[in-house]
Amino acid sequence: MLTVRLTSSEEQELNRYCQKEGLPKSQVVKEALALYLKKNQNAISPYEAGEDLFGIEGSGIKDKSITYKKRLKQILNEKHAY
Repeated sequence: MLTVRLTSSEEQELNRYCQKEGLPKSQVVKEALALYLKKNQNAISPYEAGEDLFGIEGSGIKDKSITYKKRLKQILNEKHAY
């Protein structure tokens, strides 16, 4: 069992549609939910769409933004090594 809160305008629109089509509200909501879930089942996130491109511009180093502190310490140690 599921309870859904609709705005008054959403409920009025749903009522008009159901009355026009001769369908119960529960059937319309179930079908709408099934369509929504099917549509979004194979959807990928924006991150997944560009994951292979992040962090490799110019340098070719994929984890450059994650390991910058380590690389900076290494550069400073090499520069100031006596």
